[in-house]
Amino acid sequence: MAKFVLAGKANCPYFAKAELLADLLQRSLPKFSIHTLCMHPNEWQTISASPSLSTSQQWLETTCKENGWQHEHSPMIWRELINRGGKGMLLGGFSDFLEHVQAYYGITSDMTTELMTKIATENLLTRELCMKEEVYHQSLIKPLHIWISSALNPTCYILIPQLFAPGVFRDAPTISLHLLDVGAIEEDLQGVRMETEDLALPQLHKVTVYTELDQAFQQAHFIILLDDSWPEGGGEDKEESKVRKVSERYQQYGRLIDERAHKNVAVIVAGNSLVNLKCSLLLENAPSVDSGRFVGMATQLEYEARAHIAQKLSVKTADVTDVIVWGNISGSSHVDLQRAKVFQYEGAIWGPSDFSQPVLEMIYDRKWLQTDFLNLVSSQRATVASKTQRATAISATNGIIAVLKAWNCNSSAEEVLSLGILSTGQYNLPAGVVFSMPVNFQDGRWSVVSGVIIGDEKRAKLQMAADQLREEKDFASRTRKDTA
Repeated sequence: MAKFVLAGKANCPYFAKAELLADLLQRSLPKFSIHTLCMHPNEWQTISASPSLSTSQQWLETTCKENGWQHEHSPMIWRELINRGGKGMLLGGFSDFLEHVQAYYGITSDMTTELMTKIATENLLTRELCMKEEVYHQSLIKPLHIWISSALNPTCYILIPQLFAPGVFRDAPTISLHLLDVGAIEEDLQGVRMETEDLALPQLHKVTVYTELDQAFQQAHFIILLDDSWPEGGGEDKEESKVRKVSERYQQYGRLIDERAHKNVAVIVAGNSLVNLKCSLLLENAPSVDSGRFVGMATQLEYEARAHIAQKLSVKTADVTDVIVWGNISGSSHVDLQRAKVFQYEGAIWGPSDFSQPVLEMIYDRKWLQTDFLNLVSSQRATVASKTQRATAISATNGIIAVLKAWNCNSSAEEVLSLGILSTGQYNLPAGVVFSMPVNFQDGRWSVVSGVIIGDEKRAKLQMAADQLREEKDFASRTRKDTA
């Protein structure tokens, strides 16, 4: 079987002549096969290697480089030798193809120049019509646009397949995934894209990668920010350098979200450091987006606390619910168990599967609660990282997915989640500070859980967290002024 590929510009007369000659050969010879690539002149000259890059490459140059060929004009013909274990063999242009056909098959072409030009004109019109139809059909597809920053973060690697799990985005027919990692090596991101496409996910429409902010957050419906690694500044205090870089980046993010994302965009800020500050910076720089669309993820910390309670009571982590995290998610936070419940606990009282008991009544070791428990929760991520030699990406992913399910109306309205949100004075907390507190989700919107008792001791702890958060904001403001 002789297999050939014919590629060329739609308006090229010699491409038209070669195409008709190839059709004649296919009709006349049972073991002759040819595949044609008819391109618009703009496609032939400026096909971009990646839709995320501003620079473009010529299709001809790229193809020749990949195969080690040299060719300059339309058309280009090569023979496929894959079934023989080799790569394609370049024949050349029209004259080379005609010579090959005459020598091997004794067939030639006597098409006139006038006919060649006429067919080339028709080819161009047909190609332009096909391109318009492609654009129209693409416009009918309304995918959900999900953006993930710091996409080379290990959490992203685990998060991607979970985004397509049943119940996360159940009302979205298709999803376009946008992977952003500013300053990263594009080939690394392309590897993540390729693996994602290999999953063959029915909901997945397209994966696009970006290493610059020039297109960041375009049409975004959901944004998940994982940024947690910052290069140190030369001769600069380490903490000051990190805060300055966080401030610069998240101010940029906020402005871009304000300009480019959907106005009902949902933004989740995750990570191990300065989560509340990051969320606050986004809010300040995206004034046209409802403040309720920005949340800092405290669910990972909440789940870590639930895991230690479950171990203490010899139940599963899922059997412990309604643990509340107050305050600074990545700093001075307070784990509140006053509403926490435990199911399936084998104590003096036993009931059906939906029977629960207050956690504080089941744990009699108050010293453990006030010391060991808090130490275990605060050191959990460092402990896991020391054992696995990598970040706690699985638990981070679990926390993000819990928030997404709640936001997409796939959780109980009674379920309590802890999130960093903009305080408006709830529980007499300082207004204007992003503070972790308990919320319920209903119909895609959260509301703060009411009725939580704040005693004097807890009030002092929450005030300490609020003071720390204000100090973080003031420090971030000073570092920006120093570099202005």
